[in-house]
Amino acid sequence: MIVTRLGEGVDASGHLADGALERTVEAVAGYVATARAHGADPVRVVATSAVRDAADRDRFVAAVHDATGVHPDVLAGEEEASIAFAGAVQGAQAARPALVLDIGGGSTELIAGHDVPEALVSENLGCVRLTELALPGDPPTAEAVERARGIADEALARALHRLDAAAPGVREHARSIVAVAGTATTLAALHLGLDRYDAHAIHGTTLPAEAVTELAETLAVTPTARIAAWGAAPGAERGPVAAGREDVLLAGAVILERALERLGFAAALVSEADLLDGGCAQLLGFGPPGRGDVRT
Repeated sequence: MIVTRLGEGVDASGHLADGALERTVEAVAGYVATARAHGADPVRVVATSAVRDAADRDRFVAAVHDATGVHPDVLAGEEEASIAFAGAVQGAQAARPALVLDIGGGSTELIAGHDVPEALVSENLGCVRLTELALPGDPPTAEAVERARGIADEALARALHRLDAAAPGVREHARSIVAVAGTATTLAALHLGLDRYDAHAIHGTTLPAEAVTELAETLAVTPTARIAAWGAAPGAERGPVAAGREDVLLAGAVILERALERLGFAAALVSEADLLDGGCAQLLGFGPPGRGDVRT
Protein backbone atom coordinates (compact mmCIF):
# COMPACT_ATOMS: atom_id res chain seq x y z
CA MET A 1 0.00 0.00 0.00
CA ILE A 2 1.29 3.44 -0.96
CA VAL A 3 -0.02 6.55 0.79
CA THR A 4 0.41 9.47 -1.63
CA ARG A 5 -1.58 12.21 0.16
CA LEU A 6 -3.27 13.36 -3.04
CA GLY A 7 -5.63 15.58 -1.05
CA GLU A 8 -2.78 17.54 0.51
CA GLY A 9 -3.70 21.22 0.49
CA VAL A 10 -6.83 20.81 -1.64
CA ASP A 11 -9.11 22.19 1.07
CA ALA A 12 -7.06 25.39 1.34
CA SER A 13 -6.12 25.99 -2.29
CA GLY A 14 -8.82 24.19 -4.24
CA HIS A 15 -6.12 22.67 -6.44
CA LEU A 16 -4.01 19.52 -6.47
CA ALA A 17 -0.44 20.06 -5.28
CA ASP A 18 2.18 19.30 -7.93
CA GLY A 19 4.13 16.95 -5.69
CA ALA A 20 1.02 15.08 -4.57
CA LEU A 21 -0.10 14.68 -8.18
CA GLU A 22 3.30 13.36 -9.25
CA ARG A 23 3.44 10.87 -6.36
CA THR A 24 -0.05 9.62 -7.11
CA VAL A 25 0.42 9.23 -10.86
CA GLU A 26 3.64 7.30 -10.22
CA ALA A 27 1.87 5.00 -7.76
CA VAL A 28 -1.11 4.47 -10.07
CA ALA A 29 1.17 3.68 -13.00
CA GLY A 30 2.93 1.06 -10.88
CA TYR A 31 -0.35 -0.52 -9.82
CA VAL A 32 -1.65 -0.60 -13.40
CA ALA A 33 1.57 -2.20 -14.62
CA THR A 34 1.33 -4.86 -11.91
CA ALA A 35 -2.31 -5.56 -12.74
CA ARG A 36 -1.52 -5.96 -16.42
CA ALA A 37 1.44 -8.19 -15.66
CA HIS A 38 -1.01 -10.52 -13.93
CA GLY A 39 -3.35 -10.51 -16.92
CA ALA A 40 -6.00 -8.13 -15.60
CA ASP A 41 -8.26 -6.78 -18.33
CA PRO A 42 -9.88 -4.33 -18.13
CA VAL A 43 -8.06 -2.24 -15.53
CA ARG A 44 -10.12 0.35 -13.69
CA VAL A 45 -8.83 3.45 -11.92
CA VAL A 46 -11.15 5.48 -9.70
CA ALA A 47 -10.63 8.83 -7.99
CA THR A 48 -12.48 10.07 -4.93
CA SER A 49 -12.72 13.16 -2.73
CA ALA A 50 -9.38 14.85 -3.43
CA VAL A 51 -9.92 14.82 -7.18
CA ARG A 52 -13.63 15.57 -7.26
CA ASP A 53 -13.11 18.59 -4.98
CA ALA A 54 -10.18 19.99 -6.98
CA ALA A 55 -10.78 22.70 -9.56
CA ASP A 56 -8.06 21.12 -11.71
CA ARG A 57 -9.39 17.57 -11.64
CA ASP A 58 -8.91 17.38 -15.41
CA ARG A 59 -5.16 17.65 -14.83
CA PHE A 60 -5.27 14.45 -12.78
CA VAL A 61 -7.43 12.65 -15.32
CA ALA A 62 -5.10 13.62 -18.16
CA ALA A 63 -1.93 12.74 -16.24
CA VAL A 64 -3.19 9.27 -15.29
CA HIS A 65 -4.41 8.61 -18.83
CA ASP A 66 -1.07 9.70 -20.30
CA ALA A 67 0.86 7.48 -17.88
CA THR A 68 -1.33 4.37 -18.10
CA GLY A 69 -3.73 4.60 -21.01
CA VAL A 70 -6.60 4.24 -18.53
CA HIS A 71 -9.21 6.98 -18.15
CA PRO A 72 -9.91 7.29 -14.40
CA ASP A 73 -13.48 7.50 -13.14
CA VAL A 74 -14.02 10.45 -10.79
CA LEU A 75 -16.66 9.14 -8.40
CA ALA A 76 -19.36 11.31 -6.88
CA GLY A 77 -19.51 11.03 -3.10
CA GLU A 78 -22.68 8.97 -3.15
CA GLU A 79 -21.28 6.62 -5.79
CA GLU A 80 -18.12 6.17 -3.74
CA ALA A 81 -20.23 5.30 -0.70
CA SER A 82 -22.33 2.81 -2.64
CA ILE A 83 -19.30 0.98 -4.04
CA ALA A 84 -17.58 0.92 -0.64
CA PHE A 85 -20.71 -0.61 0.91
CA ALA A 86 -20.73 -3.37 -1.70
CA GLY A 87 -17.12 -4.22 -0.95
CA ALA A 88 -17.55 -4.11 2.81
CA VAL A 89 -20.69 -6.24 3.13
CA GLN A 90 -19.38 -8.87 0.73
CA GLY A 91 -16.15 -9.14 2.70
CA ALA A 92 -17.30 -8.84 6.31
CA GLN A 93 -19.35 -11.24 8.41
CA ALA A 94 -21.45 -8.45 9.88
CA ALA A 95 -24.88 -8.67 11.44
CA ARG A 96 -27.33 -6.99 9.11
CA PRO A 97 -28.76 -4.52 8.47
CA ALA A 98 -25.43 -2.77 8.86
CA LEU A 99 -23.86 0.65 8.74
CA VAL A 100 -20.60 1.04 6.82
CA LEU A 101 -18.26 3.86 7.83
CA ASP A 102 -15.57 4.77 5.31
CA ILE A 103 -13.12 7.41 6.59
CA GLY A 104 -11.02 8.67 3.71
CA GLY A 105 -8.55 11.49 3.36
CA GLY A 106 -10.95 14.18 2.20
CA SER A 107 -14.36 12.75 2.97
CA THR A 108 -16.23 10.29 5.15
CA GLU A 109 -19.03 8.10 3.84
CA LEU A 110 -21.79 6.55 5.93
CA ILE A 111 -23.96 3.91 4.29
CA ALA A 112 -26.90 1.94 5.70
CA GLY A 113 -28.42 -1.20 4.25
CA HIS A 114 -28.74 -4.97 4.22
CA ASP A 115 -27.21 -6.60 1.16
CA VAL A 116 -27.42 -3.39 -0.86
CA PRO A 117 -27.23 0.23 0.31
CA GLU A 118 -30.59 1.71 1.27
CA ALA A 119 -29.33 5.16 2.24
CA LEU A 120 -25.96 6.84 2.05
CA VAL A 121 -24.29 10.17 2.70
CA SER A 122 -20.87 11.62 1.99
CA GLU A 123 -19.48 14.39 4.18
CA ASN A 124 -16.46 16.48 3.18
CA LEU A 125 -14.35 15.68 6.21
CA GLY A 126 -11.63 13.04 6.20
CA CYS A 127 -8.37 12.50 8.06
CA VAL A 128 -6.24 14.73 5.82
CA ARG A 129 -8.82 17.52 5.70
CA LEU A 130 -9.39 17.47 9.47
CA THR A 131 -5.64 17.50 10.12
CA GLU A 132 -5.23 20.58 7.93
CA LEU A 133 -8.24 22.30 9.48
CA ALA A 134 -7.55 21.75 13.16
CA LEU A 135 -4.44 19.77 14.07
CA PRO A 136 -1.25 21.75 13.51
CA GLY A 137 1.71 20.99 15.70
CA ASP A 138 3.61 17.81 16.40
CA PRO A 139 1.98 16.80 18.64
CA PRO A 140 -0.99 19.19 18.57
CA THR A 141 -2.20 21.05 21.63
CA ALA A 142 -5.05 19.73 23.74
CA GLU A 143 -7.13 22.71 22.56
CA ALA A 144 -6.52 21.73 18.93
CA VAL A 145 -7.63 18.16 19.59
CA GLU A 146 -10.84 19.41 21.22
CA ARG A 147 -11.45 21.67 18.23
CA ALA A 148 -10.98 18.68 15.93
CA ARG A 149 -13.54 16.72 17.96
CA GLY A 150 -15.98 19.60 17.63
CA ILE A 151 -15.52 19.81 13.87
CA ALA A 152 -15.98 16.05 13.58
CA ASP A 153 -19.13 16.20 15.71
CA GLU A 154 -20.62 18.93 13.52
CA ALA A 155 -19.84 17.02 10.33
CA LEU A 156 -21.30 13.80 11.71
CA ALA A 157 -24.42 15.61 12.90
CA ARG A 158 -24.97 16.90 9.36
CA ALA A 159 -24.36 13.45 7.89
CA LEU A 160 -26.75 11.71 10.29
CA HIS A 161 -29.44 14.33 9.71
CA ARG A 162 -29.24 13.72 5.97
CA LEU A 163 -29.15 9.94 6.45
CA ASP A 164 -32.24 10.01 8.66
CA ALA A 165 -34.07 12.30 6.26
CA ALA A 166 -33.29 10.00 3.32
CA ALA A 167 -34.35 6.81 5.11
CA PRO A 168 -36.18 7.37 8.41
CA GLY A 169 -35.52 4.59 10.91
CA VAL A 170 -32.87 2.75 8.90
CA ARG A 171 -30.06 3.84 11.22
CA GLU A 172 -31.90 2.77 14.37
CA HIS A 173 -32.38 -0.74 12.99
CA ALA A 174 -28.70 -1.28 12.19
CA ARG A 175 -27.26 -4.24 14.10
CA SER A 176 -23.58 -3.57 13.41
CA ILE A 177 -21.16 -0.99 12.10
CA VAL A 178 -18.39 -1.96 9.67
CA ALA A 179 -15.39 0.38 9.54
CA VAL A 180 -13.29 0.29 6.38
CA ALA A 181 -10.23 2.05 4.93
CA GLY A 182 -6.83 2.94 6.35
CA THR A 183 -7.79 4.70 9.57
CA ALA A 184 -9.83 1.78 10.88
CA THR A 185 -7.45 -0.95 9.71
CA THR A 186 -4.39 0.82 11.12
CA LEU A 187 -6.07 1.42 14.48
CA ALA A 188 -7.05 -2.25 14.52
CA ALA A 189 -3.43 -3.23 13.89
CA LEU A 190 -2.28 -1.07 16.80
CA HIS A 191 -5.05 -2.45 19.02
CA LEU A 192 -3.93 -6.00 18.19
CA GLY A 193 -0.31 -5.15 18.97
CA LEU A 194 0.95 -6.13 15.52
CA ASP A 195 4.56 -5.32 14.68
CA ARG A 196 3.74 -5.03 10.97
CA TYR A 197 0.65 -4.51 8.86
CA ASP A 198 -1.09 -7.89 8.42
CA ALA A 199 -4.33 -7.67 6.45
CA HIS A 200 -5.36 -11.23 7.31
CA ALA A 201 -5.02 -10.59 11.04
CA ILE A 202 -6.79 -7.23 10.81
CA HIS A 203 -9.78 -8.31 8.72
CA GLY A 204 -12.76 -9.11 10.92
CA THR A 205 -11.27 -7.58 14.06
CA THR A 206 -13.71 -6.19 16.61
CA LEU A 207 -12.42 -2.76 17.59
CA PRO A 208 -13.99 -1.55 20.86
CA ALA A 209 -14.97 2.10 21.16
CA GLU A 210 -12.96 2.29 24.37
CA ALA A 211 -9.86 1.16 22.49
CA VAL A 212 -10.42 3.83 19.83
CA THR A 213 -10.66 6.49 22.54
CA GLU A 214 -7.47 5.22 24.22
CA LEU A 215 -5.61 5.14 20.91
CA ALA A 216 -6.78 8.66 20.06
CA GLU A 217 -5.62 9.93 23.45
CA THR A 218 -2.20 8.33 22.95
CA LEU A 219 -1.86 9.61 19.38
CA ALA A 220 -2.75 13.12 20.55
CA VAL A 221 0.39 13.34 22.71
CA THR A 222 2.78 11.34 20.53
CA PRO A 223 5.14 12.94 17.97
CA THR A 224 4.65 11.67 14.42
CA ALA A 225 8.13 10.13 14.33
CA ARG A 226 7.14 7.85 17.20
CA ILE A 227 3.77 7.09 15.61
CA ALA A 228 5.60 5.97 12.46
CA ALA A 229 7.65 3.51 14.50
CA TRP A 230 4.80 2.43 16.81
CA GLY A 231 4.83 -1.34 17.28
CA ALA A 232 7.89 -1.89 15.11
CA ALA A 233 9.89 -5.05 15.75
CA PRO A 234 13.42 -4.59 17.12
CA GLY A 235 15.64 -3.20 14.37
CA ALA A 236 12.71 -2.28 12.10
CA GLU A 237 12.06 1.33 11.13
CA ARG A 238 8.28 1.01 10.87
CA GLY A 239 5.48 -0.93 12.45
CA PRO A 240 1.95 -1.26 11.05
CA VAL A 241 1.51 2.47 10.36
CA ALA A 242 2.05 3.00 6.62
CA ALA A 243 4.44 5.74 5.51
CA GLY A 244 2.47 8.94 5.05
CA ARG A 245 -0.27 8.02 7.51
CA GLU A 246 1.47 8.88 10.77
CA ASP A 247 0.45 12.55 10.80
CA VAL A 248 -3.20 12.03 9.83
CA LEU A 249 -3.99 8.98 11.96
CA LEU A 250 -5.04 11.08 14.95
CA ALA A 251 -7.64 12.92 12.88
CA GLY A 252 -8.99 9.63 11.57
CA ALA A 253 -9.17 8.25 15.11
CA VAL A 254 -11.10 11.34 16.23
CA ILE A 255 -13.65 10.87 13.45
CA LEU A 256 -14.06 7.17 14.27
CA GLU A 257 -14.33 7.87 18.00
CA ARG A 258 -17.02 10.50 17.50
CA ALA A 259 -18.91 8.34 14.99
CA LEU A 260 -19.13 5.38 17.37
CA GLU A 261 -20.29 7.69 20.17
CA ARG A 262 -22.95 9.39 18.06
CA LEU A 263 -24.18 6.15 16.54
CA GLY A 264 -24.30 4.37 19.89
CA PHE A 265 -22.07 1.41 19.04
CA ALA A 266 -19.73 -0.14 21.60
CA ALA A 267 -17.45 -1.52 18.88
CA ALA A 268 -16.84 -1.56 15.14
CA LEU A 269 -16.16 -4.55 12.93
CA VAL A 270 -13.07 -3.74 10.87
CA SER A 271 -13.03 -4.92 7.27
CA GLU A 272 -10.17 -4.96 4.77
CA ALA A 273 -12.77 -5.18 2.00
CA ASP A 274 -13.88 -1.74 0.83
CA LEU A 275 -14.00 0.51 -2.22
CA LEU A 276 -11.40 -1.52 -4.12
CA ASP A 277 -13.35 -4.74 -3.67
CA GLY A 278 -16.63 -3.05 -4.54
CA GLY A 279 -15.09 -1.57 -7.67
CA CYS A 280 -13.87 -5.00 -8.76
CA ALA A 281 -17.31 -6.48 -8.09
CA GLN A 282 -18.84 -3.74 -10.22
CA LEU A 283 -16.47 -4.58 -13.09
CA LEU A 284 -17.54 -8.22 -12.84
CA GLY A 285 -21.19 -7.27 -13.04
CA PHE A 286 -22.36 -7.86 -9.48
CA GLY A 287 -21.46 -4.55 -7.87
CA PRO A 288 -23.74 -1.98 -6.26
CA PRO A 289 -26.91 -0.75 -7.90
CA GLY A 290 -27.06 2.48 -9.78
CA ARG A 291 -27.37 5.72 -7.88
CA GLY A 292 -31.09 5.85 -8.54
CA ASP A 293 -31.65 2.76 -6.41
CA VAL A 294 -30.55 4.26 -3.11
CA ARG A 295 -31.65 7.26 -1.09
CA THR A 296 -29.21 10.11 -0.50
